[in-house]
Amino acid sequence: MARNEVETIADAIAARRMRLATRSGYASLLVRLIVIAAAGYLFVTELFLIAQVGGMDMFPALKDGDLAIVFRLQQEYAKDDVVAYESTEGLRFGRIVARASDVVMMDDTGTLTVNGTVQSGEILYPTYALEGVEYPYRVPEGCVFVLGDYRTRATDSRTFGAISLDEVSGKVITILRRRGL
Repeated sequence: MARNEVETIADAIAARRMRLATRSGYASLLVRLIVIAAAGYLFVTELFLIAQVGGMDMFPALKDGDLAIVFRLQQEYAKDDVVAYESTEGLRFGRIVARASDVVMMDDTGTLTVNGTVQSGEILYPTYALEGVEYPYRVPEGCVFVLGDYRTRATDSRTFGAISLDEVSGKVITILRRRGL
């Protein structure tokens, strides 16, 4: 064979190897992107919940239209934790004021007591009893008593009773405020 033919064959082999390496690189990149997308999807849907707040039940802590990031794997909930929970009306937000076996009492003056201790905190609105729950109310095992911060207008455990921990979607860990969107 002539030297030019050998160089031409060598160039063709090198070009083919380069095309195969490029094709292999693209396939590897595609597999990595699919794995990263699947991991991201699981991370966002199973570990966290991103939900838009609807209504003013938690005003001023959460406002209508805010985005709340909820941690789904929370095991224990403490008093004053803001949680997302499922109700017949969809996803709602509220503040835990009492846990299992706590006794909740509300009177005509708008005072909330839990286990005989007056709960004041930073809530601006009085807490009046609503139709639906009889007081004193003992929170059942495996449940929490949830109230909205806008107590004069909120729909919460005063209306439908304690919320099962199975209905609690998770704890709100951060809020993204809506700014004229």
